[in-house]
Amino acid sequence: MAISFDLFGTLVDAARPADPAAAVAAELRERGVAVPDDWADAYAEVHIDAPEGAEVPLPAHVSAALRSRGVDAPANAARRAVVAAFDPEVRTRPGAAAAVAAAAERGPVGLFSNCSVPELVARTLIRSDVDRDAFGATVSSVACGWRKPDPQAFETLAGRLDVAPETLVHVGDNRYADGGVSGVGGRFVDATETDFEAFADALRRGASLSEFVSEA
Repeated sequence: MAISFDLFGTLVDAARPADPAAAVAAELRERGVAVPDDWADAYAEVHIDAPEGAEVPLPAHVSAALRSRGVDAPANAARRAVVAAFDPEVRTRPGAAAAVAAAAERGPVGLFSNCSVPELVARTLIRSDVDRDAFGATVSSVACGWRKPDPQAFETLAGRLDVAPETLVHVGDNRYADGGVSGVGGRFVDATETDFEAFADALRRGASLSEFVSEA
């Protein structure tokens, strides 16, 4: 059995911009980019035709939105603007660090986060109280190209942990996205209904996790 965790809303709470389009626009201007007057509309439009289940990196979306209005961002401005706009303030959720530590005593531990912003997962973990070294694999959708609940997301994580996908017990706060682990034969633990201290205690005792498993 391998245990994997979602990040945002599960292990941590991280503040995000109230108006992402405006936050990105401000950072673009800081980098000398001429932001179009109808930027909010451009940001909201779909510019990249991605396969179902695939992740579109936010810098690629921002660059495409700018090009749709005849604006070219110099060098790596779009990526740097996106990373700066989403630079997080992080609060570790109660019991989360204990749950990860206990899981690491039980077997392989992984993390998979749906996140379209480069560097955000790593920055968030650094600012959290969770031991990053406990994870045998840390995967984000922006890095691997697939979002939960797509089976390829969970198969990628299982491959990085060198385990079969059906052995995954995935802990997350989104029944649709995180519950997608059932599509590869794994089990889902709903973080919104789980006391992490009790979960950690069950892991330390080597107890069955059946009481924590939810139907996706």
